Amino acid sequence: MIAALIAALPLSPLGSLAATPASAPVASSASQAKAPSPAEARAIAKEAWLYAYAPLQGYQTLWNQTQNKAFTGYVGGFDRFRHYSRSATPADKDIVTPNNDTPYSWAWLDLRTEPIVLSLPAVPAPRYYVNQWFDLYTHNFAYTGVRSTGRGAGTYLFAGPRWKGTVPKGITKVFRAETDFVGTLTRTQLNGPDDIPALKAIQGQYVLTPLSRFTGQPAPPPAPAVAWPAWNASKAEGIGFITYLNALLPFMPVVPSERAMRARFARIGIGPGLPFDPARLDTKLRTALEEGVAEARQELKAKAQQQTSSQGFFGSRQQLGSDYLTFRSMGAMLGIYGNSGEEAFYATQQTGSDGQVLDGRKRWVLRFEPGQLPPVTEFWSVTMYKLPERLLVENPIQRYSIGDRTSGLKLGTDGSLEIYIQSENPGADKVSNWLPAPAGPFFFVARLYGPKDPVLKGTWKLPRLTEVK
Repeated sequence: MIAALIAALPLSPLGSLAATPASAPVASSASQAKAPSPAEARAIAKEAWLYAYAPLQGYQTLWNQTQNKAFTGYVGGFDRFRHYSRSATPADKDIVTPNNDTPYSWAWLDLRTEPIVLSLPAVPAPRYYVNQWFDLYTHNFAYTGVRSTGRGAGTYLFAGPRWKGTVPKGITKVFRAETDFVGTLTRTQLNGPDDIPALKAIQGQYVLTPLSRFTGQPAPPPAPAVAWPAWNASKAEGIGFITYLNALLPFMPVVPSERAMRARFARIGIGPGLPFDPARLDTKLRTALEEGVAEARQELKAKAQQQTSSQGFFGSRQQLGSDYLTFRSMGAMLGIYGNSGEEAFYATQQTGSDGQVLDGRKRWVLRFEPGQLPPVTEFWSVTMYKLPERLLVENPIQRYSIGDRTSGLKLGTDGSLEIYIQSENPGADKVSNWLPAPAGPFFFVARLYGPKDPVLKGTWKLPRLTEVK
């Protein structure tokens, strides 16, 4: 869920939901569509798997945080925040690739019956915060926070795709989503342990209120209960993804640009609320669907392994452009719920010059030449993760990330910066710039908050690691 470039790991499509269908089908049943040939079925399954990949990846977070009471990151349901008030450590294992810079606040909104109003406090400089809002597609459809809406207090209305009400007075801005359920990954800057009380005071002023309560009107009738089933990764890895996509589609009204695509999907049994039983398929048809899914998975993983930054993988539907299926799937594979490029930029190096996964038993240097430190308006960091767990790394100095806010960081006399990445302590003269790695496979993520034009335009790039022999 945190943007991290981890394509060296195997795919693991996540869960599903079975829900009370809402109106908005494209085709009422698969039987209305002409039966495809095996070749057509394979092509459609390949396209549909790519379409579904990001939404199904995102479901794991939604289900765990709103329904799974045994989950350590359980939020408690919809329309409420759960705040974290400390930086992540290796003991935090409920979320992979955690951000070590800005503690999280999570919330999911159910917009089926009425909008939800978000109230935000005034946040004085230099503290940074951002409310990133994403829909069931994982598109970043809205932003509030320092960069997007400023440091002043504000009141924001979030409405679902079917709402036709009147915006009341006192609303700073309205955001309309394409799906009935949306979420936020909110990040608030923490400046060390002594800053925790101030952090909590700010987080406590992020308030969600149903519109009826905000205006003092009677609440509308509740929406039908949703039967949220536990997700099953092994089922979703194959053609069972269709079952999960069909359960999600009632909450994802078709957008005009996808009508033809949804009609193609209907030919292999995809549609809002439709049942899907692979065991009842013709053998040739089932084989074709399985081959299409396998091909899509292999192609996506191969593309992901070549990436060195998040540029273009996170954003709104419009920002992702005509190839949005590939881009949002790439983003979901590399680290779901990454910020849009104008808010934050993520970069990594996944392999050494020999093409092998990076190993902390070797000695590596990340060198920024004079004048080439990450150009940002806020701050930057480099965070270490061990593989295959994708978690922070235990180490004797309890340093899990390093960056421009790291106490004691030393620049060269020429203004250059060298970060030493290895499992063993590099020595007293270098420990100030040491980012401890595991004694084995690792990857790292550079996060640039408030990236400046050279980053966004691609004229600044993260330097490659060099191995010290």
